[in-house]
Amino acid sequence: MWWEEVRRRERGELRPRRFEALARSRRAASLALSNRKEIATPHLGAVNSLQVDLTEGRYLLSGASDGSAAVFDLKDATEYEAGFIAKHRSILLVDRQHQHGHKFTVSKAIWYPVDTGLFVTASFDNYVKVWDTNSSQVVMDFKMPGKVYSAAMSPIATTHMLIATGSADVQVRLCDIASGAFTHTLSGHLDGIMSLEWSTSSEWILMSGGCDGAIRFWDIRRAGCFLVLDQLRSQLGRRPPIIDSTTDNHQKNLGRSSSSKSYSVQQRTGNHKKQSKALRKSLTMD
Repeated sequence: MWWEEVRRRERGELRPRRFEALARSRRAASLALSNRKEIATPHLGAVNSLQVDLTEGRYLLSGASDGSAAVFDLKDATEYEAGFIAKHRSILLVDRQHQHGHKFTVSKAIWYPVDTGLFVTASFDNYVKVWDTNSSQVVMDFKMPGKVYSAAMSPIATTHMLIATGSADVQVRLCDIASGAFTHTLSGHLDGIMSLEWSTSSEWILMSGGCDGAIRFWDIRRAGCFLVLDQLRSQLGRRPPIIDSTTDNHQKNLGRSSSSKSYSVQQRTGNHKKQSKALRKSLTMD
């Protein structure tokens, strides 16, 4: 029982870190599906993307493999079942039957960071589309050279409205909502770009992950990436020690030299004592 662990902690029989680990494990093991809330999904295929809006934390946006995107209100239920089970049905749905809907898989669906009036979808039909949430209409779209795997917007940007997109093409493309055009491309990956993420500390720093196994860091104000985490060429298995054998030998030599120095000092000190004793003895005899 949990109260026994609490008592053990009170008596000092359980260390703080061990108690914390037990509490974490207990909470994880107790996780279960809610029996009071249910999301009634309209999607007919796998759900590829989910995001809760950053402004209110209330609206859930989803994108699925059947080409549809939906919005759910997580606060107010659309209906109640059996009197107490809150069912949340989609309050907005754009699918293939929509005039401007995607024709293939929606790989990514993201909210406009400032408010919930806009959201962005990326699809395998080579399009990135910006939607007006209130009218369910496309405000603008961007045609890509291949399947779009990822899209991202900076959550802290104040000076730009850029959508970073990654596709089967090897370049990261930046789409500007303000102008409705591409601003520039970022080249460096050797294969398609699967994942994108903006920094939470700088609106200019973007990270990308590609099929080439590399993770690249970009400052979008400059040409070329400034850092690469090259997983493809990283060494697998056991790695050599950071301190090599030459350093160890140097330290051993230092140890031996210091030992010999201390021995010589002790030897000289002993000889000096013997000489002083002999001198005192000769003076006494005189």
